[in-house]
Amino acid sequence: MKTDRSRTKSKAREEYLRRFAERSYFMQGDESVAYGSLYAGCDFFAGYPITPASEVAEVMAAELPHVDGHYIQMEDELASLSAVIGAVWAGAKGMTATSGPGFSLMQENIGYAVMTETPCVIVNVQRSGPSTGQATMPAQGDVLQARWGTHGDHDIIALAPNSVQECFELAIEAFNLAERFRVPVILLGDEAIGHLMENVQIPKVIDVFHRKKTKRRVPPFGDGGEDLVPPMPAFGEGAHLLVTGSTHDPWGFRQTEDPEVHAKLVERINKKILQARETITQNDSYFLENADLAVVAYGFTSRSALYAVKKLREEGHSLGLLRLKTLWPFPVQLIKTLESSVNKIFVPEMNQGQIAGEILKHTKAHVISICQTNGEIIHPHSIMDEIRRCV
Repeated sequence: MKTDRSRTKSKAREEYLRRFAERSYFMQGDESVAYGSLYAGCDFFAGYPITPASEVAEVMAAELPHVDGHYIQMEDELASLSAVIGAVWAGAKGMTATSGPGFSLMQENIGYAVMTETPCVIVNVQRSGPSTGQATMPAQGDVLQARWGTHGDHDIIALAPNSVQECFELAIEAFNLAERFRVPVILLGDEAIGHLMENVQIPKVIDVFHRKKTKRRVPPFGDGGEDLVPPMPAFGEGAHLLVTGSTHDPWGFRQTEDPEVHAKLVERINKKILQARETITQNDSYFLENADLAVVAYGFTSRSALYAVKKLREEGHSLGLLRLKTLWPFPVQLIKTLESSVNKIFVPEMNQGQIAGEILKHTKAHVISICQTNGEIIHPHSIMDEIRRCV
């Protein structure tokens, strides 16, 4: 049941955001992520400025006070995600935004959020690395880090927008998935999308998911029923909460030497995502119905890939495109299905073949990686030239 305070807060948010609805705005991808997050119900942001993600923080700093939310600039990225996790356990919907070096610093707390089943959103606007690299240049080098960056057996959800409109839409989806599965969700953009400017249409009706609650006293880390996601109380709501990144029983008590407790916990936090893989994963397909060759792409590179596919089809090549919106959990069955109709899969990406390697694990088709790590976007003609060379 909502308190008077929460009702007032919700009303303030609705009244403020209503004035933007059903209108089109010309904005950057980073700005679009921020507005999507506001519409998803985000009321807490903690972060540290970093190129090319700072515009997310700038918009949140300006807009959160209007919706009775809170913005705080922390001393670094470790503290930023720590603050977000704390705010979420106090009942907030929280997020942070960063890029390469900052994302590296967040890895331990991403693991903590996984283990404590803390719903939150981490925006990573990728830039060229390693290390400081090229701070203003685009890349897609954090794809495997998003999946495997924090230690231990865990599953994660990561989404990859390819337009400014989709930055808005997938920011909302990221919050909905985080709340539904009690898991950190990574919005994995890149500099080219983050700083791209396009029109964004804000709809009148937006579906927003809120974390599962209960009035009964149930274990906050229990089996969760059919979806394996237990209700999540908040500090201050009367529950006696223990929240720890150590192995814990359903009530949060540390059980670090019990193999059965650890095995059961780790299995559940993985299975709650993997058993819903087909409903979580999203993709777009173009011209794949009768294609002999396929291109698999994501993020900004998928825009170049679509242009290349259309041009090559005009030349008579039997070619289609699979565009991944969801990178993790990886759409294993989709890739296995693809091999039944195509004999070659081309994978252009602004890294040294991170998704190409993942595809190779799940298909017998010939996988051809089109890599580029020079700090520039992959031009359509680079994709076209490589495909022509190989066919």
